[in-house]
Amino acid sequence: MASTVDTLEVLYEDNHLVIVNKKAGDIVQGDKTGDMPLSDIVKLYIKKKYNKPGDVFLGVAHRLDRPTTGVIIFARTSKALERLNKMLREHEIKKTYWALVKQLPPLEKDTLVHFLKKNPKNNKSTAHTSEIKESKRAVLHYNVLKSLNTFHLLEVDLETGRHHQIRCQLSKIGSPIKGDLKYGFARSNKDASISLHARHIHFIHPVKKEAISVTAPCPNDPVWKACEKK
Repeated sequence: MASTVDTLEVLYEDNHLVIVNKKAGDIVQGDKTGDMPLSDIVKLYIKKKYNKPGDVFLGVAHRLDRPTTGVIIFARTSKALERLNKMLREHEIKKTYWALVKQLPPLEKDTLVHFLKKNPKNNKSTAHTSEIKESKRAVLHYNVLKSLNTFHLLEVDLETGRHHQIRCQLSKIGSPIKGDLKYGFARSNKDASISLHARHIHFIHPVKKEAISVTAPCPNDPVWKACEKK
């Protein structure tokens, strides 16, 4: 179920930022579907909570794919947005993802380096082991956190932010993400999500200059909830 103003899960909020736990099905910004984007829902939330007249400013600093869940930051001021954009460009915002896979990767812990090429026609990237024309270098680090009965939980840290990077690179090593039909998983998830969750974000506040660490609870699903148990 996508977010509404009443179900929006706010993880952190101040005068400069609002950080929410994105649900599967939320689109971060408007697209050709015409569905209400998460950015508009957050604007409505702010307008309602603070009884603000007129338009509410909200800047989109980064995105998550529609079937992905987890932590996402919005800027409430243009100053915060400008600084967040710079921090993202300079890799000063540390994002950690959790991914569920059925096929255990070859190594328990590894760094994956590929060259990704995006095909705009099918909105899909392909991973290559060496550079090809119009490809971009993609680097991620993963480790296996936990093995459940059927699935394995991977923790993933991105060094680069490429189109569908985690989905594409894990698929390339034979470990497609649960529910991700586009990248080779056999079956879809019931809610059309994929089991990729932006679990944690850590950065220095762009205005207050204090450390901010936010963890997004996993989706309300038995497999995810088993992952959260110590």
